[in-house]
Amino acid sequence: MSETAASQNPAEAQRLRVDIFSDIACPWCFIGKRRFESGLESSGLAQDVDVYWHAYQLDPTLPEHYDGSELDYLAKAKGMDPAQVEGMLQHVTAQAAEEGLNYDFGKLVVANSFTALRVLEHAKQQGLGGEMKEALLSAHFEKGLDTGSVDTLLQLAAEVGLDAAALRSALEAGSYADEVNADIAQARQIGVTGVPFFILDGKYGISGAQPAEVFANALTQVHAETVGAN
Repeated sequence: MSETAASQNPAEAQRLRVDIFSDIACPWCFIGKRRFESGLESSGLAQDVDVYWHAYQLDPTLPEHYDGSELDYLAKAKGMDPAQVEGMLQHVTAQAAEEGLNYDFGKLVVANSFTALRVLEHAKQQGLGGEMKEALLSAHFEKGLDTGSVDTLLQLAAEVGLDAAALRSALEAGSYADEVNADIAQARQIGVTGVPFFILDGKYGISGAQPAEVFANALTQVHAETVGAN
């Protein structure tokens, strides 16, 4: 799955573009990523699809470092009883486990995702957006790492093959904030109110972490329409 735009030659014109809006602090976004990947695999179109990751923030008001657990944060943010939130977390953990993901909300570090999304933008421009997205989601939900920490983010970036020193300089200079804000504004403009949100061929939207077969069927249908139109 490439991060680069398709060119205009006839072969590339038959490729299918998928834009995905998501937040690295969104538990359903990781589940949705896995289900999309499963659907793409079963569709047989993995070599014909270009995926573009777009930034989205579920809660831009979060401080860089939140003094409390995920349960504390959600109970306060949603005005819900902690026992009800605990049930929600158990449910999403079970859903994640079905996709081979090992969520650990007990050690999750609640943090603002904006800097992590800037790191993702840098990775996208270096052709490593998919790898960085995976690393950030896993760090946040499975490994209990502080994705609001620049040092943690630089370590993750180095592990996927990025130049950590160059990235540190870029972050200190404020780079990639405009691109992240542009993605968030685009999501607002097209009416995205929750993530993950998938757009196929710039026309067909799929909201939420749908079952893999939903993605497979949609990809097959839209790809057939795209190829047939060329």
